[in-house]
Amino acid sequence: MEHVEEAGVHSGDSACAIPPQTLPAWVVEVIESYAASIATRLDVCGLINVQFAVAGTTVYVIEANPRASRTVPFVAKATGVPLAKVATRVMLGATLDELRAEGLLQPPVGGGHHGPGGAAEGPPPHVAIKEAVLPFTRFPEVDPALGPEMRSTGEVMGIDRTFGRAFYTAELSAGTVLPLEPADGMVFLSLADSDKPAGLVVAKRLRALGLGVAATAGTAAYLAKFDQPVDQIVAKVSSDGLRAVEVPELPSAPQLFAEGKVGFVVNTPSGREARTDGVAIRKAASLHRVSCVTTTAAALAAAQGLAERQGAELGVRSLQEYHGR
Repeated sequence: MEHVEEAGVHSGDSACAIPPQTLPAWVVEVIESYAASIATRLDVCGLINVQFAVAGTTVYVIEANPRASRTVPFVAKATGVPLAKVATRVMLGATLDELRAEGLLQPPVGGGHHGPGGAAEGPPPHVAIKEAVLPFTRFPEVDPALGPEMRSTGEVMGIDRTFGRAFYTAELSAGTVLPLEPADGMVFLSLADSDKPAGLVVAKRLRALGLGVAATAGTAAYLAKFDQPVDQIVAKVSSDGLRAVEVPELPSAPQLFAEGKVGFVVNTPSGREARTDGVAIRKAASLHRVSCVTTTAAALAAAQGLAERQGAELGVRSLQEYHGR
C-alpha cells in the first residue's frame, strides 16, 4: 500500500492505494525483500505490519509490528485474500501449499501468481483506495490540519478500474464531496511557497475541467506568472477568523464559504502568520461543510479523480464480482 499524503501525516489519517501508483518497480522489490527478511529474522508466523519511507533512492524501515493492523480487512477486500483466516490457519500449523489446495489462496483475476508469502504477484485489474473518515464536521472548533497525531475515527474503501475513479469514490464515501461543475462552487487555493509549483498544476487541471478558482493574493500572483488567472482574489483573515484584513474590500474565505461560493479548499500554510490564517480558513471550511485538504498530494489526487469522474457514471459491483467469485 502506498500513502497518498507524504511522510508527516499519520498513517491512519493518510489515504492509501493498492497497488502502489507511483513507486518504481525496483522500490517495490526492495520493500518485499526487506519485509521478508524482517519477518524471517523475527520468526513471525502470521501477520506482520511493516512501514517504510522512500527518499530518493533510499528505502527506510520505519517500524515493524508483528501483529494484525487495522488495514488487514482493507487489504483482504482489495486483493480477495482472506488474510485473517490465512494467518490464523498458518499459526495453527497449516502450510501455504495446503491453503492453496483448499482455495484460500488463488491467483488474482487477470493473471499473476502468488509468491512464497501468499501475496498476489502481478498487477491487479483494479485499484483500491483506503480513505480516513475524520470527525471535524462534528467539532468545527478543532483545526482539521493533518499531522503526526492520528485524528481519524474510521475509514472507507473505494474500488474501481483506475486510481482517479477509486479515489473519487473513496472521498465520496468519507463525506468529502468534490465539485464536478461550476455550479458546485469554486476551488479555493491558499498555498505555502514550497507548494506553489504543485498548486499550479492543480489549478491548471481544475481549470481545464471548467471549475472556477479563487486564491489568496500571494497564490494568485504566483499563478498569474504562468498565465493562470483566478476568478476571485480572497483577503486574509484576522486571528479570530471573523473579518478581512489588509484589503477590506475583498471577501474573506469564511465569507465565501458561508455564501456557498466555494466547493473545495486546498490550504497548505507555513509560517506563523500563515498558520493563524490557515487555522481560520480550515475551521470555517469545517463549519460550513466545505471539503478541505491540507496537502498538495491530496489535491492532485482529487484533481485526477474529478477528471476521471466527469462524463462517466459510477457503477456498483460486489467484491465477489471484482474477484471473480
